[in-house]
Amino acid sequence: MKKFNLSKKTVLVLLVGVIFLSFSFKSKFFEVAKQIEIYNTLFKELNMYYVNEINPAELTNKAIKNTLKDLDPYTNFYNEQDVEDAKIRREGEYGGIGVSVYYSKVGIEVNEIYKGYSADKADLKAGDVIISVDGQSVKNMERDQLSMYLKGTPNSEFSVEVLRQGNVIKKDIIRDKVVVNPVPFSEMIDEETGYIVLTRFNDKASSEVKKAFRKLKKEGMKKLVFDLRANPGGSLRESINISNFFLPKGKTIVSTKAKVKKWSNTYKTTNNPLDLEIPIVVLVNGRSASASEIVSGSLQDYDRAVIMGQRSFGKGLVQRYRELTYGTQLKVTISKYYTPSGRCIQELDYANRDKNGKVPKFSDKGINAFKTANGRTVFDGGGVLPDFVIKTSKRTEATKRLLSSRAVFNFATNYFYQNPQIESEADFEFKDSEFKKFTTYLKVDTTFVTKQEALFKEAYTASISKNISKEYKGIQDKLFDDKIIEISKNKDILKRTIKEEIIKRYHYQQGVYQHNLNNDLVIKEAVILLHNEDRYKQLLSSK
Repeated sequence: MKKFNLSKKTVLVLLVGVIFLSFSFKSKFFEVAKQIEIYNTLFKELNMYYVNEINPAELTNKAIKNTLKDLDPYTNFYNEQDVEDAKIRREGEYGGIGVSVYYSKVGIEVNEIYKGYSADKADLKAGDVIISVDGQSVKNMERDQLSMYLKGTPNSEFSVEVLRQGNVIKKDIIRDKVVVNPVPFSEMIDEETGYIVLTRFNDKASSEVKKAFRKLKKEGMKKLVFDLRANPGGSLRESINISNFFLPKGKTIVSTKAKVKKWSNTYKTTNNPLDLEIPIVVLVNGRSASASEIVSGSLQDYDRAVIMGQRSFGKGLVQRYRELTYGTQLKVTISKYYTPSGRCIQELDYANRDKNGKVPKFSDKGINAFKTANGRTVFDGGGVLPDFVIKTSKRTEATKRLLSSRAVFNFATNYFYQNPQIESEADFEFKDSEFKKFTTYLKVDTTFVTKQEALFKEAYTASISKNISKEYKGIQDKLFDDKIIEISKNKDILKRTIKEEIIKRYHYQQGVYQHNLNNDLVIKEAVILLHNEDRYKQLLSSK
């Protein structure tokens, strides 16, 4: 056996290293413990001696959220109600009335009605505002309180007062078991081309995609359009399962790199695929994120599908839930993920904010090239770039503010009550003349305010002299005209958004999918490509 003789100098160096690491660990642990103790003593002193009563839960909640706000937007603290909401999103089932809602100081505003559930049976409408539940006013309640009112045990009954177009009406509603199907629509576009929409990666995603795929195969499907547009992601496991439907067993789908070694993994397909031959076009856009990018990225890297649309969102981070005390949870970013070719598609570099808090893009430092299985060049640094890009107008800042406001929703509500019926969902069009009516409507809608309008109003409100009302009105009109010019640059985007919001009022979300099946320009391009076999193969071959 070979003997190793260590010199005194070597032993001394090793000993110093061990001591240093031990000291470093203890020092770090001490610093954490020190800061926790400081907060505990501060909290105790405030609670005992502050002149007014404080709300301990609210104070702690604010402190935690302030602690996390400079990390990334996916690392979040969940109180008990938030935990329940997150569980619903993952599992896709809950006791409720079948609506999506918007919480405001007035009450609970109904955003969308899900067809066939209790809210639909009770004839609630999008735009209704629930102002009381079982005689209890919900005005000025916090979001956490409001979210508890509509959920509950299936078959339990409650009464509501609803504000609708200025009138108060009463409704009795029985809660249902609501099942959120992540595949709300799957139909044949033509005799050979099937279409599947996947809206989220909850625990039912892969089983529902499989069910839809097999149904369409029985109906004669030989080509597939797989729509992941506006899909924000979800379960990592489900994204691997769905990729596995179209890729051989044993293929790497995604790898993760974490600070904690056991969370750095390589995930491979473990099952036999559903179909390795069917031509596929996957649709993505700027709101396709996370698990959507794992599926589209892996199918692109193996040249298994043509990706079509706009560059995806660029979320290359993985989160995991960690149990905390008293039923609360922390959702924490634990790793970055990489597609089979080695790409990390993360767009924003949250670790390197500038002094003003602005988050830089990784692509600002340059992008790196990678190769697909066929030798095609793909890039990292900000989402999945489609193989076939569908160009749209670039959104102006005014359009972004418009779409984040309630203006489109409110316009659709007014449209619904002014037009008792519309033509069938397949034939409905939102014409340029209707868009003109929308821009006129914005004069009376108070929810869409540009940054310039807000600043000008603030300056006028703070003005010492109020003898400038005429000038103020003139500048106000000019700012309004300017914002109409800016949003009109995105007429293509806005007309589609408004049209879909209107169709939902008459024919639910199902009607929107039915309309898009033969009217959506991106779906039309996908069908044209799938019927052009040479062009399809060319896009997947090395250049």
